[in-house]
Amino acid sequence: MPAGTRRRVLVVAILASFVSFLDGTVVNVALPAIADELGGPGAAGLALQQWVVDAYLITLGSFILVAGSLSDVYGRRRVLAIGLGGFALASVLCALAPTGPVLVLARALQGVAGALLVPSSLALIISTFEGEAQGRAIGRWTAWTGTAMIVGPFIGGGLVDLISWRWVFWINLPVVILTLAMLRDVPASDARTGRHIDVPGATLAAVGLAATVFGLIEAMWWMIAAGVALLAAFLWWERRSPDPMLPLHLFAARNFAWGNLATVGVYGALAFGGFILTLFLQQVAGYSATAAGVAQLPATLAMLTLSTWFGTLAARHGARWFMTVGPVVSGTGYLLMLSIDADATYVAQVLPGLLVFGLGLAITVAPLTAAILGAVPADDAGIASAVNNAVARVAGLVVIALAGVITGGVLDVLTFHRALLVTAALLVAGGVVSMLGIRDPNPGTRSTSTVTETA
Repeated sequence: MPAGTRRRVLVVAILASFVSFLDGTVVNVALPAIADELGGPGAAGLALQQWVVDAYLITLGSFILVAGSLSDVYGRRRVLAIGLGGFALASVLCALAPTGPVLVLARALQGVAGALLVPSSLALIISTFEGEAQGRAIGRWTAWTGTAMIVGPFIGGGLVDLISWRWVFWINLPVVILTLAMLRDVPASDARTGRHIDVPGATLAAVGLAATVFGLIEAMWWMIAAGVALLAAFLWWERRSPDPMLPLHLFAARNFAWGNLATVGVYGALAFGGFILTLFLQQVAGYSATAAGVAQLPATLAMLTLSTWFGTLAARHGARWFMTVGPVVSGTGYLLMLSIDADATYVAQVLPGLLVFGLGLAITVAPLTAAILGAVPADDAGIASAVNNAVARVAGLVVIALAGVITGGVLDVLTFHRALLVTAALLVAGGVVSMLGIRDPNPGTRSTSTVTETA
């Protein structure tokens, strides 16, 4: 494939995933403004804030699995185009939402469309690049899409302060239009015949996740039990389905299984840590939405500067120790933030922890992605990336759903510190899991050599 075409594939993959990840975090700094206009005081406002985040993550996490199958069955470029169009329409509905319930519904639809973007874009990279070039490409993809999770508060803060919270959704449109224009010149991938979409599996996963998260947010234990039972039924069905949405045989590859387990800790911490830090800086420390976003830019710069380098190093030397050290460094960053008090003095209390967190994140994310996707055959890249992203989003939505339990429904310095400890513990757990479970291929072998490793 010509070098120019490979560059276009990489840019399209980055843009398509970036807009999906961006929308997962850009909303965070808009939550207080959304609650003021569409929610209510106290617990009612907090519940709306949780649902605005989790409605998106529920459908994203539920349908990203079936989206991976769709990208493999019907072709990655076609599924990517449909996802981009749907994402634009759902973003318009979010921007025009007149009430809280309408906004939550629109966010759920946005998550369905967003689910089509990530597996297809990552699968395009896996099928286009090989060896160290693949490691560098994944590093660049990780740097930009991972940065979306951090730069979102900065972009959202400026829009909230200068215009309106509704503009955090309008900004998706130009990115989608640009990506669709570039996608026209990306070669179409072959569709795989003889496969079917697992409708029962998709239904059980979506309803089970929704019930579990609803129960966690509203403290309804019978609903949690029902959700867990449906998720158990989902796994039972996937073991027996002739064409499952979640091919459990992928977990026979050691690095795939352990890498996804590490993802639970790392991405659960990323989602919860960003959520709670952004709310604290605004609602307790008195930062403006813009200031809360700007405060987190150092971590973004660390990701942009270092992720490609660490991705290349992991492709050359193996991912295990990068995945071990990186989360521990990030967790140390959150522990440094325990010095933050109600004033949250930026240079002395906030900045040091964010710098250390950003360094750890840059060390972690590209090697983690490369290790997981390098553990499966290229033909399964779409569904493998879908599984990993589903694990990441589900981990985030569950931990955010527990925000009320962790903080006791009240956000102050004491409960903020408690949340920081939970975030650090999740990150360190991700590092420990990686140290115990990840195995590097023999020197000189290709990244796909880990396919035959079994747990």
